[in-house]
Amino acid sequence: MGGLALGALGVLGFSLSLPATRVAVHHLDAWFVAFGRAVGAGLLAWAYLYLSGAPRPTPNQWRRLGIVALGVVVGFPLFTSLALRTQTSAHSTVVIAALPAMTAVFAVLRAGERPPPLFWVASVGGLLAVLTFLGASGAVRGVITPPDAFLLVAVVLCGLGYAEGGALARELGGARTICWALLLALPATASVTVAAAVADPPHTDAAGWSAFGYLTVVSMFLGFFAWYAGLARGGIARVGQVQLAQPVLTLGWSALLLGERVTAASMLAAAAVLGCVVLTQRSRRRAPGVRSAKPGSA
Repeated sequence: MGGLALGALGVLGFSLSLPATRVAVHHLDAWFVAFGRAVGAGLLAWAYLYLSGAPRPTPNQWRRLGIVALGVVVGFPLFTSLALRTQTSAHSTVVIAALPAMTAVFAVLRAGERPPPLFWVASVGGLLAVLTFLGASGAVRGVITPPDAFLLVAVVLCGLGYAEGGALARELGGARTICWALLLALPATASVTVAAAVADPPHTDAAGWSAFGYLTVVSMFLGFFAWYAGLARGGIARVGQVQLAQPVLTLGWSALLLGERVTAASMLAAAAVLGCVVLTQRSRRRAPGVRSAKPGSA
């Protein structure tokens, strides 16, 4: 499977993360949701690494895995969980829409990629299309609130974690990159989860536990198998722009699961975003040193 297809599969899995987090934090403590999902995914990662006989990372790879863990294992789950205690998932997509651009910036800073001008034009165009759609749909209120600040921090840390993980996946493979990052963070995530559970014993309904399960298995684990493999094979900046479709998908899930209203303008927004994604994929100048992931590594 090509990098673009793998990236799209990862985005499809991630598109339900904000609505699922919104459901989970309705009754569960935000810290328990953020770190508990990482603990569950960390145990799955340990099983995968053990059964696959994965070799241990080098010291330099461990340091880079620390950056991945900071960004996508700890930072993004924590700050989105804190924001979604009081903010809707539809509104949150406004800030999350900046994630593809942030990923591209870190692809330049951390992975040495140099996308051509057309790429940046298409990326900005896609971002503007998403923000215009969200503004027209009423998701933007023009006020930066503390939850918005949490989301901004989440976007920065996640963009860093995506770029570093995508570059590292060229060496380790997508599955092993997220698994080692989860395992590296496990002592910290387990400690916080236990403390959160003691302070506020977890209790919710079936919907809440189902949302928590999705965040654990898909958002924190399986989604990254495809996502990091796609970034490694297709280029971090270029494949990262597939995320431009995520806000529109997230609004669809929000309407379906949370009853939030989505207007007919979503059709126009989806078409505009798709056009911009196509343009980014036509910018096929490869970055220095970019290569496909090792054969057999997911």
